[in-house]
Order: sequence, then structure tokens, then C-alpha cells
Amino acid sequence: MSLLHVPVIDLAPYFEGTPEGRAKVAREVDDACRSIGFLVIKNHGVPAELTDRVASLSRAFFDLPLAEKRKVDRPRIDAVRGYSAVGEEGLSYSLEEATPGDLKESFSVGPAGVPDDDYHRGPAAGAHFEPNVYPTLPGFRAAYDEYFEVMSGLSRSLMRIFALALDLPETYFDSHIDKHISMFRVLSYPPQREAPLPNQLRAGAHSDYGSLTIVRPDDEGLQVLNEAGQWVDVPLLPGALVVNIGDLMMQWTNDKWISTMHRVANPPFEQAETNRRQSLVFFHQPNYDTMVECLPSCLAPGEQPKYAPVSSGDHLTSKFVKQTTFGGTV
Repeated sequence: MSLLHVPVIDLAPYFEGTPEGRAKVAREVDDACRSIGFLVIKNHGVPAELTDRVASLSRAFFDLPLAEKRKVDRPRIDAVRGYSAVGEEGLSYSLEEATPGDLKESFSVGPAGVPDDDYHRGPAAGAHFEPNVYPTLPGFRAAYDEYFEVMSGLSRSLMRIFALALDLPETYFDSHIDKHISMFRVLSYPPQREAPLPNQLRAGAHSDYGSLTIVRPDDEGLQVLNEAGQWVDVPLLPGALVVNIGDLMMQWTNDKWISTMHRVANPPFEQAETNRRQSLVFFHQPNYDTMVECLPSCLAPGEQPKYAPVSSGDHLTSKFVKQTTFGGTV
């Protein structure tokens, strides 16, 4: 039966390690990814203290005057680092749909402590291992780098659950994500002092680009387009995290799993003047040289792959440049 609402999945049976528990979680994840592409996870092992610390430091950063935040601006269009102001990105443009700029600002980091070798610093790496920039707020850099590492570990566990769900060896994806080019972004949705423009949202309708996304929202607003064409709210549960798969995972599975359209809706305008929302978002992306092509367990006899092979790095760059240039050329 197809799911029309986002399910809540307890990861404890997987981490406890019994064959029955691991199989149960894999089945539930498979059902969610086939039907709606989103799930809410609990008992995920991420310390609440770390999440709260990152959230608090992020609010302190976004409270700074714009001129201070501009000191850590994104260094260039194809580098997912630093600060982006309200309206400077349009997520719908990643799908080549024109809307006004999104009503959010963001701060982004990538991997820290990157080795100084040809793989990470050579021409093929492009901007995927661009050095991070950080504000001078005490504790900010350490908290962000720690959160990035914890999310990397959780993503590895989720990819192993994905492998089990797809009838693959549990560590099938490990060699494809050991030098991952993921990104951690904190998104701040400020109070709205003026009415939004037509079709302008806090985050326009889009699908994510990579393997999976892990989100910690602090308020309602995240909505998913289900198979019935309805926008449904993602459950907001204390301590839980939201997970969704991205376009690359959909291609990897030959559309067996769905990278679902989602958005962040505006609050009712009578509440918008005082409503401030923030999300911690970890976008997991495989190694830049991973070639994404149909998985062996996702191709039935006589069936053909729906997508040409594409490298993780090329796919990410093309999507990000569209969202930050509003469809323009670079």
C-alpha cells in the first residue's frame, strides 16, 4: 500500500543489531522511499546537546548585522560555503521553474580537515573541497565541524540501511561515500514584515540533489507532495530528525525510490511578523567521482536503465549553480 503521509521509523532495532530488527527497519525504510521519499527517524543516536548547541550558535550568527554576516559571504557561485542572504537563492530554479527568490538566509560548510593531496585539491575536485569560512563567534567552528562529523556517521548508517532495503550487501555504498562531498547548511527563515510576492515561499518547491538529506526543523512548515498530488505536513516530533532521499538515489534505484518534491510554506500572514524558523540541514552527497548508474538489484530482467550514468560531482555542481544564479549562466 502506498504511503500518503510521512511515516515515523524507530532506528533502535537496527542499531541493536539483531537480524530481525535490522530487517524490520530496512522494510519500513523501503516502504517509505518507494511511496513518499520521506521518513521521520527517532532513536538515531545524535546527541541533543550537540544539536541544541549548533542551533543556538546559528541563531546568534543570524542575529548579527548584515554587514557582519557579509564578511563570510559565499566565496564564489559554485562553492557551497559561507553566507547567503535572503532572496539570493531560488530552489525552484534547480528544476528550471522561475519564482521569486526564497525567503531564507543560510550559512554552509563542507568537510573540514581535508587532506592536501591531488584527489582533494587537484583540478578534478573543483569546488567540492573548498575551504570553509567561519564567523568569529566563540565555539562556532568547533560546533559546526563536530555536527558535520556526527551527521556523516549517521548518513553512513542510513546508507547501510538503504543497502539492506535494496537487497544489496550492507556495506555496498561504503566505498562510494568514504570521501563524500556533503554539505551542512543552517537555514534561517526570518519574520516576514511584508507580504510575499506571488508564488514566493520560504523555500520553493524542489527535490534534493544527492543521496539523502537529514533535517532538524524547529517549527512547522515543511511539506511534501504525495502521490495523490496533495501537500502534506511532515510530522514535527521532539528529538526526531527528518530524512529524505535525493535525485541521485532515485537514479541509482531506477526510480524504484522517489525523490519527492517538497517546500517550506509561509506561515499565515497574521503570524508571519513574529514567526522565525530555523532548520539544520545535512545534504549527503557521494564521492565526486562516484558514477551513479542503475543498481544491479533495481533492474528487472528485460528492463533498461532510465538514466545515463552521471558522476556525483557533476550532478551536484549543475544543480547548485542553477539555484544560485536563478537559471543564468556563469
